[in-house]
Amino acid sequence: MDKCTLRRQILTLRDQLSVQERGRGDILVTEKILGHQWYYGAEYLLLFASYGSEISTDLLLEEALRSGKKVYLPKVEDKNITFYQIDRSDDLKEGYRGIREPMGDTGVYPASEQLADRTLMIMPGVAFDHSRNRIGYGGGYYDRYLQDKAWMRTIAIGYQCQMVDHIPAKEWDIRPGQVICF
Repeated sequence: MDKCTLRRQILTLRDQLSVQERGRGDILVTEKILGHQWYYGAEYLLLFASYGSEISTDLLLEEALRSGKKVYLPKVEDKNITFYQIDRSDDLKEGYRGIREPMGDTGVYPASEQLADRTLMIMPGVAFDHSRNRIGYGGGYYDRYLQDKAWMRTIAIGYQCQMVDHIPAKEWDIRPGQVICF
């Protein structure tokens, strides 16, 4: 099955999840991340603001800010994403395609391999497989951002319905370090 067809099918399944199924998945994924050694050791957290039927990152965002982590969220600029620091969850406004983005041009994440053991990126996605292949929304934003950052620790998150047997990956597709779905 091609990526476009798979993307449509998984988005339909995800959109059909009940409020209870979403809430359970949101809590379980958040708990798994909060207990993860990569999260525990991270000073810098690159996160995304959930959109539509995506797994919610709201609890994770609040906990990371409360615990003093430096939290960065992506802002679409041309065909790329730049991660800007936020200090509060209300530092976000509706941006590209209605997705919440940082309001201003606050501090940009200082991408450096020297920060590898102190940085964690939590990635969105539409579908994942057990080989850690990932299908996003088709724009290639995360693939472009990560193409020269193989050192970065990455975890993609989603609901269990987003796990599939096989994703037809291309050589430019970046695989997350781990995938967590409930």
